[in-house]
Amino acid sequence: MTWRDNFYSNMVAWMKILLPLAALGILSTVFMLSRSVDPSRSIPAAAVDVQKRARDQGATRPTFAGVTTGGDQVSLSADSARPHPDHKERIIARKVRTDVRLTGGTVIEMRAETAEIDQAALTADLRGDVTFETSAGYSLHTEALATSYDQLFAESKGAVSGKAPAGRLEAGRMRLTSRPGSDDAELIFANGVKLVYKPAKSGD
Repeated sequence: MTWRDNFYSNMVAWMKILLPLAALGILSTVFMLSRSVDPSRSIPAAAVDVQKRARDQGATRPTFAGVTTGGDQVSLSADSARPHPDHKERIIARKVRTDVRLTGGTVIEMRAETAEIDQAALTADLRGDVTFETSAGYSLHTEALATSYDQLFAESKGAVSGKAPAGRLEAGRMRLTSRPGSDDAELIFANGVKLVYKPAKSGD
């Protein structure tokens, strides 16, 4: 019994020494295999052009609305808008839609690829595949159209063409404005007006 007791005591004593050493060996191996950390290195981050983000600031699907001095309701909306890079009072908008509801009930719709809006002057220059449609039967196209939002005004900067109530219409210039001394609006065509008359079909 004495031999067995001595053997057991010696084994326990050796295990108390060997087990901690083995644990330290395992831990040191883990640390050696792990990736070394350099505290001086910065945290990885996505490369962001801060100046570009500042230039590209803007709004998605903005809407502007107001009333002209004559009481006509005007609204403008766009897919996106951002500040002009060179003129802080101006806005560049894309996929622009302008609706005007006249006091007499006529509705005018204007569409353009882009627009440069002057907030101080309350004007906008529509550009690129501009369409001009009215509930009175006009459906016209032009490349550039100047508009105002504090008064009823729109003027093409070049030729217009499209449908009129009486037929096919072409003109070197078009102008929409209020009729002097009246709440009515007038649409004026100039510079080589050509109208191909199409009579209404019988029964219409």
